[in-house]
Amino acid sequence: MAKLARGEKSFAAADFLHARAAENAVNSLEVILRAFADAVDLSARPGPFARLLAGGPAAGRVGPVRTAGDLSARAAPGAAPLVLPDQSQDLIVSLMSLHWASDLPGALVQIRRALRPDGLFLGTLLGAGTLKELRAVLTQAELEVRGGAQARVSPFADGFDGAALLQRAGFALPVADVDRLTVRYPDLPALVRDLRAMGETNALAGPVRPLTRGLLARTAELYAERFAEADGRIPATFEIIHLAGWAPHESQQKPLAPGSAKVRLADALGVREWTGDEG
Repeated sequence: MAKLARGEKSFAAADFLHARAAENAVNSLEVILRAFADAVDLSARPGPFARLLAGGPAAGRVGPVRTAGDLSARAAPGAAPLVLPDQSQDLIVSLMSLHWASDLPGALVQIRRALRPDGLFLGTLLGAGTLKELRAVLTQAELEVRGGAQARVSPFADGFDGAALLQRAGFALPVADVDRLTVRYPDLPALVRDLRAMGETNALAGPVRPLTRGLLARTAELYAERFAEADGRIPATFEIIHLAGWAPHESQQKPLAPGSAKVRLADALGVREWTGDEG
C-alpha cells in the first residue's frame, strides 16, 4: 500500500503497536516447544517480529521465515495468503495487516488452507474499540460544519468475534485475546502524525470529501472538550486482537461427546448435588 511506503522512514518512531503485536506472537512461539520448518510472515511491517524472534529462544525452532516481500505480495497484505500453495507452511504469521483485508473471513480461509495439518497461525489486527475518541469527534465536527458525516476511520473487527472467525475459517483450537491500551498525545496533530507513520490512516474505498482546516480545527476543539485530561493531553484508545489457531489434525484434542463424561460435575467440584426434591 502506498501509505505504508510513505511512512517507511518515520515508522520506527511510531512502531509501538507493531512491537506489542510481535512480542505477543514471539512469546506464544517460545512456549510451544516444537519446530516450524516452513514459516512465512505476512505482516505489513515484518521488522518487529523478525527482530524479537531472532533475539529469543524460539529462533532455532522457526524458519527461516519468509516475508510477504519475498513472495512479491507486499502491496496487498490482506491478499498475500492467496499466493501460498495449499498445505505448504508450518507457521503463518500476520501482524497488524488483516484489518485492511476487504474479506477477512476469506483471508483466514486462505491462511488455513496454506497450513499443513497441525500448522499454526498467529495473527493480530486492530479491534472495534480502536480510535473510538477520534471517530466520535470527527463525526460530530463534520455534522456541525457540513450537516452530514462520512466514514473517515476504517471499520475494525469486534474482538469478541475473533475465535468465531477462526472457527468459521476451519481452524482448530481457536484462541482470541483482546489487548487494550491508551496512548496520550499533546494534541490531535501528534496523534495524526503517529497514524501516518504507522500507515494506519483511512483506506476506505470511494470518494471522500477532504478535511478542511476549519473542520480539523473543530475536531481538535471537540477532542479537547470531550476527552482532554487534567494536564491537557488527549487519550487515544487502541484495541489489538490477538488470534491463534491450528490447521486441523487427528492428533489434536477434541471435545467429548455430550453425555460421555464419566465423573459428575458435583463430584469434581466437591459439592453436594441439589436435585430439586429437597426442601
